[in-house]
Amino acid sequence: MNDESKSTVKRDDLFASPLGNVPRFVFDRAVVDVFPDMIQRSVPGYQTIINLCGELAARFVQPDSNCYDLGCSLGASSLAIRQQIDQPGVSIIAVDNSAAMLERCQSLLDNQSSKTPVQLLEADICDIEISNASLVVMNFTLQFIPLDKRQALLEKIYAGLVPGGCLVISEKLLFEPESLNQLLTELHHQFKSAQGYSDLEISQKRDSIENVLIPETLDSHINRLKACGFESASPWFQCFNFASLVAIKPA
Repeated sequence: MNDESKSTVKRDDLFASPLGNVPRFVFDRAVVDVFPDMIQRSVPGYQTIINLCGELAARFVQPDSNCYDLGCSLGASSLAIRQQIDQPGVSIIAVDNSAAMLERCQSLLDNQSSKTPVQLLEADICDIEISNASLVVMNFTLQFIPLDKRQALLEKIYAGLVPGGCLVISEKLLFEPESLNQLLTELHHQFKSAQGYSDLEISQKRDSIENVLIPETLDSHINRLKACGFESASPWFQCFNFASLVAIKPA
């Protein structure tokens, strides 16, 4: 949980009271303060994905290369990756457009001892350069990127990966037919209820994030990755309507 002990994690109650006109979801200071609790209680399998990103780092990170954590939030992926890197000359570049997220991320990184440096970059991930990358991670990030920018972003990532490099994309998915999508949505809401969220919180959070988080089908993701040049692109984890995909650039 981003190396924060459970006793110090603030409980997410941002949507616990009636809000009238529910505001558009933004990654502001209020969200940062409760983010570890919010993500753990909202995304089934989140911690498993984070831990396994570390395992992928141990397998794919090459000497004298870069790792990118795009949409790093509080740096959970960067922390997991850094713990598993055993190669010389590796740097992690963690990017987010929320200054509040990066400020808290830096304090968490400072509490972890490692020889692998992490550079925090406040920027739009669509605007940065990707170069000499052996591992790129986007955990629940692409879904917040405008649809018309996603192809160009992935093409840039593919071009910046070294041969044999690995891309991880974790996303909330849309399913077809609608009956299946509805089933998985209901199962997700049951999961959130079991984590202590009220019906009011679930409803208001859904209204807040609608048109901010735009999910796509699994086929849409895989077809886009293959169009970029990835010959190997497949889901490697799924729970309800949340999945993580791994794509490998040909060696």
